[in-house]
Amino acid sequence: MKKIKNEAAFVKKALQVGENYATKRGYSAFTATMSANQKVEVLYRLLVLDKLIVPVPPDKEDLQSMKHKLALWIQKVLPANDPIFSE
Repeated sequence: MKKIKNEAAFVKKALQVGENYATKRGYSAFTATMSANQKVEVLYRLLVLDKLIVPVPPDKEDLQSMKHKLALWIQKVLPANDPIFSE
């Protein structure tokens, strides 16, 4: 897995966009007490279910891999002129 420049910023943005996506899709279980790691897992599984990202093999599925997949997904979703690309 190749490290992405500004991966943490991309994951943060993916959580924001993904939370909106999940809410519009009907997922209502996000709470104020939910940790970022829990949100990462929920969004990862939702995007895999919707076939928007390719899942990692089950034996390599961990939090870091899920965050990486979310970062790759948001890079494709965001427009090229988004300020996050220049950070």
